[in-house]
Amino acid sequence: MESTTSAPWPAIYRGRTAVDLTVTIPGSKSVTNRALILAAQAETPSTLRKPLLSRDTQLMVDGLKALGTAIIDDGLGNWIITPKKLTGPATINVGNAGTVMRFLPPLAALASGEISFDGDPRSYERPLGPVISALEELGIEIDHGGRYSLPMKISGAGKIPGGAITIDASKSSQFLSALLLIGPSMVNGISVTHSGPALPSMPHIDMTVAMLRDFGAVVTVDEGRQCWSVAPGALTGLDLTIEPDLSNAAPFLSLAMVCGGSVTISDWPRKTTQPGDQLREIFTRMGSTCEFVDGGLKLVGGASIHGIDIDLHDVGELTPSIAALAALADSPSHLRGIGHLRLHETDRLADRG
Repeated sequence: MESTTSAPWPAIYRGRTAVDLTVTIPGSKSVTNRALILAAQAETPSTLRKPLLSRDTQLMVDGLKALGTAIIDDGLGNWIITPKKLTGPATINVGNAGTVMRFLPPLAALASGEISFDGDPRSYERPLGPVISALEELGIEIDHGGRYSLPMKISGAGKIPGGAITIDASKSSQFLSALLLIGPSMVNGISVTHSGPALPSMPHIDMTVAMLRDFGAVVTVDEGRQCWSVAPGALTGLDLTIEPDLSNAAPFLSLAMVCGGSVTISDWPRKTTQPGDQLREIFTRMGSTCEFVDGGLKLVGGASIHGIDIDLHDVGELTPSIAALAALADSPSHLRGIGHLRLHETDRLADRG
């Protein structure tokens, strides 16, 4: 076969046409699935407005319905959640959704009866052991064949005593959030101490704490001891509008940095616990300007993209977009603290070497 050669592909440094866009981002998965778990435990119904419609959120809805929670769409895209007694038997498919495979088993342990969990082949590989071990320490019977992973069966007794436990949540902040989210429904509440390497994604833990408090829970945080406590007590349903998923705004904001011009993200909250809010600071450091305007956040691209040296341990989900911009920067970049991304739905670092 005759070989051919050609000139190297010229990497695009700046787009040819500046942009002037306004983009509406779908709702936050992290907020949607936390709200569903809390709403299922409340004493009164909740309404979730602008929830994210995705496989992960649908799996959470299906799992809650399997446990007895009533969830309906009001025809306008809002979800009405009416809490019911949690019961088995039930079979729950977690797919490959981290929030579903980690948040639903503790809730299922509050049900009466056998609850089976299964998922995509990749879900068998993803870390779940600390959640399983914690539930076993709290007296829950779980059949996992000694693997401490999916698939598994939980024999719910209708209640969890609660109390103080210690876990290593260094591989996923979701381990800690999973236990805190059901703390109000435990007989004695729960106190969780983290013991191990630094926690990843601290903003997601802050999100869990804030949302627990929004639903009426009493939460105490001792940052020095790395200990979080949730008191037992009733939760009250909310009428909650789900914030846009700010992390998903990164590729769109990047357009203005690559092509010049501006991109406005609608409904960007001025106060939020979402990790994606740090894009404002990060992209400013990389050469853009950001400002709040009527209806959202506006980013204006600068004359060039600057390299950045940054620890993304708390906001690892932003890595793909930052790495793409770094490839077009006028100086080298160093992205640190991102090893835990290998344990997500896919190995998010495998194709970025």
